[in-house]
Amino acid sequence: MSAVEKSEQRRLGVFKTYKLYVGGKFPRSESGRVYEVTDSKGKWLANAPLSSRKDARDAVVAARKAFGGWSGATAYNRGQILYRIAEMLEGRKDQFVREVADAEGLSKSKAAAVVDAAIDRWVWYAGWTDKIAQVVGGGNPVAGPFFNLSSPEPTGVVVVLAPQESSFLGLVSVIAPVIATGNTVIVIASERSPLPALSLGEVLATSDLPGGVVNVLSGRTAEIAAPLAAHQDVNAIDLAGADEVLAKELEIAAADNLKRVVRPQAVDYSETPGIERLTAFLETKTVWHPTGSLGASGSSY
Repeated sequence: MSAVEKSEQRRLGVFKTYKLYVGGKFPRSESGRVYEVTDSKGKWLANAPLSSRKDARDAVVAARKAFGGWSGATAYNRGQILYRIAEMLEGRKDQFVREVADAEGLSKSKAAAVVDAAIDRWVWYAGWTDKIAQVVGGGNPVAGPFFNLSSPEPTGVVVVLAPQESSFLGLVSVIAPVIATGNTVIVIASERSPLPALSLGEVLATSDLPGGVVNVLSGRTAEIAAPLAAHQDVNAIDLAGADEVLAKELEIAAADNLKRVVRPQAVDYSETPGIERLTAFLETKTVWHPTGSLGASGSSY
């Protein structure tokens, strides 16, 4: 038996330590807490960080700090970065196939189809970054010597409760449109199946995405979402992963500073998305400008 073979027999496997993704870094929860994540058959998979209110506040600070640079980047540049995320996911496909299969109780072939669809979803939204302004903005006809131009702008810091059952395709489907339009996001991963979301943080960190644009928290959805819904520096919240009772509580808390709220609804994430989630977190800025007049005739341009 060779030395290499003897070494393989003696060595212990290296278990992965899952961490949060906040501000471009990988901290453990400041509380030091973790919780057990199991597969669909109850088999232990890993310990995931159990985020605290302090982790949630730190994520808001990171998202706000990143907002100026990300919203000020060109739409073309944002599209390049979203496409780069798809590239990096393609290179780590096998890992995500395993994690999605364990998380959702799927066969390897079905999990591979889900991961392929998630990668394609990044590409789809990458293509929209420099086109959405033409769809929702433009010149408005007015009765007067004015130019009247409307253009979309990002809402700001957005909290997203990731879908509970669709741990990866649903996750990507709610993150990608938020950042494609220049917002920054705090994601609360699926409580039961957080591992694909935590691994996605590792991909984002190597995809030219500035730190703080996407922040990933794991733990008890209701515990993390409550302080974020009431946070005065959060501009909007997507309740995709909330049940009816939690959604009502969070919507009431969000009303305190007039957050924009997207209510939970039944969605088939395997279907090609429309632009609803792109426009859900956009504000419209309208500018009036006098045209001036040309000559004594009073004609204008």
